[in-house]
Amino acid sequence: MTVTTFLAGFVLALALGAVLTILWTRARSAAEEARAASDATRPLAGTLERIEAQMREFEAQRQHMMGGLEAHLASLSKDTVALSQALRGTNARGRWGELTLKRVAELAGMVAYCDFYEQVSSDRHRPDMLVKLPGGRTLAVDAKAPLNGYLEAEGAPDAAARTAALERHAQQVLRHVSELSAREYWAQFDTAPEMVVLFLPGEHFLSAALEHKPDLLEVALARKVLIATPVTLVSVLKGVAFGWRQDRLAKNADELRRIAGEFHERVRTFGEAFMDSGRHLGRAVDAYNKSVASWDARMLPSLKRMRELGVGGTAEPPEPPRIGTGLRSPQPPESIPGDEARPLT
Repeated sequence: MTVTTFLAGFVLALALGAVLTILWTRARSAAEEARAASDATRPLAGTLERIEAQMREFEAQRQHMMGGLEAHLASLSKDTVALSQALRGTNARGRWGELTLKRVAELAGMVAYCDFYEQVSSDRHRPDMLVKLPGGRTLAVDAKAPLNGYLEAEGAPDAAARTAALERHAQQVLRHVSELSAREYWAQFDTAPEMVVLFLPGEHFLSAALEHKPDLLEVALARKVLIATPVTLVSVLKGVAFGWRQDRLAKNADELRRIAGEFHERVRTFGEAFMDSGRHLGRAVDAYNKSVASWDARMLPSLKRMRELGVGGTAEPPEPPRIGTGLRSPQPPESIPGDEARPLT
């Protein structure tokens, strides 16, 4: 082996070692960097795992809540259908109207002045409530309004069917107005205003009828029928309650006037007796003073003379005092200064 060949092999070995050293250093650095990156991302991975677990839990809760909501909606839908079907019945709708009437009377504070009559299937020509008015008058209220058309409109499949059902609802209300006018409830009572109240148990029933017959209220009033909803009927009953309060105030004023007259007469009688007792007391005082004067002038000198002659005891005879204060006579009412008496109004 020549020197040249040896040197070439040695240089080649050094180069190869340098290359291997560089490669090993880079591999080690890459491994350390990968290890450091793994250590740095480990907390983030844990956080992501917890977020994923919470999201799965939230999704499970949402599915549970949606299932319960669907069950409640299904139950509500069944109850709504059952209520709608029940209100189509005459007896159930009449009972609902009666309960609403009683509630309105309670809100207005008029239960004590209202008479309620439960309807029977054989008698539909009787009012549901009679309102007692001041002066012995009576106002009839009927709650048997037809609602079939409105209920059909609520269950209509499209807008055309709903409009047709609401038109039937307006015609049914108008027809019932005519029937009430023909019954003339006010003729059953001696003192009653020539009017009957048609009670609709909801504001929406009246507004729906007015949409298709705007002159419904005017037509009803012309036929002596007042269409009232819970709000308007409460207002009417509040006005009646105010009338009853004014009536009580008027009766109380009359009673006070009567009591004042009796009290005046009793005071006058007492004053006469009081002045008479004063006069008798004055005469008694005069008689007493005269008796004292007679005692001093006639009796006392004789007693002293008898005592000087040795008759009687040693004690001095009494000396009764005189009443020198004069009695004051009360003044009659006419002499008291001030405003003249005014009659109660």
